[in-house]
Amino acid sequence: MGLKKLAQKVADYQQRLEAGKASTIEPRHVEKVLDKLRRKEAELLARIASETERDERVDLDRKLRVAREHMTRAEWLLAEVSSRPR
Repeated sequence: MGLKKLAQKVADYQQRLEAGKASTIEPRHVEKVLDKLRRKEAELLARIASETERDERVDLDRKLRVAREHMTRAEWLLAEVSSRPR
């Protein structure tokens, strides 16, 4: 999912929030997820460094790319929820 699609999801969420059909996403919620993703990134980097089999390294590299993409999205979302009026 690209940032454009994520932006649409956030806009949809804002409409549900205004209608009282969703609970508020707090910046601390996003920060908690970002912390988990950063720990996962560090774990994957350590595993990649110690892995000798090429196939396993390729799989770990793919997982690392996915984790980093999620981090990018979470950072974008954090900026969005941090900047909205309370």
